[in-house]
Amino acid sequence: MSATAAASDAHTSASASVALARRALTDSRVRDLAFASLFAAIAYVQPVGYRSAYKTIEERIAFARAFADNKAIRLFYGQPHDLLTVSGYSAWRVGGTLAIVAAAWGALAAVRALRTEEDAGATELVLSGAVSRVALNGGALAAIGITALGIWLVIWAALLAGGLAAAGSAYLALSIVSVIPVYVGVGAVASQLAPRRRVALGFGLGAVAVGLLLRAVADTSNGLEWLRWLTPLGWAEELRPFTGARPWVLVLPLLSSALLLALAVRAATRRDIGSGLIQVHDAADAKLALLSSPTAQALRSERGTLAVWLASIGVVAYILGTVAKSVSTGITTQLEREMAKLGAGSIASPKGYLSFTFLLFVFAVSLFACAQIGAARGEEDAGRLETLLAQSVGRHGWLAGRLALAAAAAGTISLVAGLLSWAGAVTQGVHLGVGSMLLAGLNCLPLALLTLGVGALAFGAAPRAAVGIAYSFVIVAFVWDLFGSLLSVPHWLLEATPFAHVGLVPAEPFRVGAAVLMVGIGALCAAAGLALFARRDLAG
Repeated sequence: MSATAAASDAHTSASASVALARRALTDSRVRDLAFASLFAAIAYVQPVGYRSAYKTIEERIAFARAFADNKAIRLFYGQPHDLLTVSGYSAWRVGGTLAIVAAAWGALAAVRALRTEEDAGATELVLSGAVSRVALNGGALAAIGITALGIWLVIWAALLAGGLAAAGSAYLALSIVSVIPVYVGVGAVASQLAPRRRVALGFGLGAVAVGLLLRAVADTSNGLEWLRWLTPLGWAEELRPFTGARPWVLVLPLLSSALLLALAVRAATRRDIGSGLIQVHDAADAKLALLSSPTAQALRSERGTLAVWLASIGVVAYILGTVAKSVSTGITTQLEREMAKLGAGSIASPKGYLSFTFLLFVFAVSLFACAQIGAARGEEDAGRLETLLAQSVGRHGWLAGRLALAAAAAGTISLVAGLLSWAGAVTQGVHLGVGSMLLAGLNCLPLALLTLGVGALAFGAAPRAAVGIAYSFVIVAFVWDLFGSLLSVPHWLLEATPFAHVGLVPAEPFRVGAAVLMVGIGALCAAAGLALFARRDLAG
């Protein structure tokens, strides 16, 4: 090949990568804006809230004594190094929380960019033109890189707005986003190994879960601190922003991400489009179970996802139940007052602690409702819905069946959370009553049904933005409820989020009126979504 031809091919490949990156950024803008909003909200609220709640050094010393050695707190946020300063506190709370979110975002973004359109058949059409696999994957990864840079800028700007120093804020933001390229690499490798997108997602999110487990064990167990060096989440913690920076640790995520991406590129040339390096049988006996109706078929396609949600929520609920007694009995009066400043109720008893943790399950089940809207949208986007509706299947029946299935699944997950929390507490001699814990589980359902209705309305009115709207609704409402009180905003504005109207059962009574209102609004939104869906064109 002549030098001129080689230069022409390189220019064509670069142009194709730029065009594909621009298209990927456009397609994911709503989802990325929702994540960016979450990053910005947490990064801004934490330093502002700490500065407002703990104004004197005496208050900060009392806070540090209450929180620093609490293993249940470390389980979520990591090991604190300096809780007497706003910057040290922010490094702990902002860095510990957002690194987990960034890791999940990296794995999800990679799998979505590299396998979603491939499984839908679009990649094969793109490669049939003058676009190589290198250009295709390069465009996808470039879009992720640009978005990651945007996330870093958003976090930095939010920390600056929260009153932290510019250089330290930039380094803290860098420590958070340092996990993104590693888990992008994990997602990229998973996309080459797995035969389907769903399996690749399982691999990617499973790697995030393993990394979080290693960090949690390292932060809560004596003598096992070395496990922190085995996970990118631990590396982010060891970068020590504001508390003795260790920039040399950045070598670990840089080398790991380069190695993983190189493996993914090499693997991409060794597999066929639409398949994975892990082989599956092309022929098998026909399995006709759960094909009697569109709703049954939806259950068949979603049963793996439902099993993962049930297992994940169940394990977390059981663990929280087993530690409820030890955590609550170790809470001092000072810690009780500090938690009250952050908007929490009494957690000085196993019942109070479990009631507070169930706010997380309300959030999780609402996210499950968002995922079900995403599954419905995926059916339409991949073209499978068009084929289904060509049969004797009505639009109302299809969407109503999907929503009913999602509601039933959300109820099942909620009950499992309540039941296994009770079971975990019983193993430690805590007797709360199975009925009260099942009610705590069902308390997750009204907000999930409201979210499902809002998502259905968005699906009917703006299908391409529906998933982003649903997730944004839940995330913004949750962040506002969790941190809004720290901003000293008017009470009526705090009441604007639906999370503020969820009673923390069993320590608080079940709020029947608020639950009925949320379910009613969700039903009205779902009915409107059904009507709009029946009138619009399918959006692939």
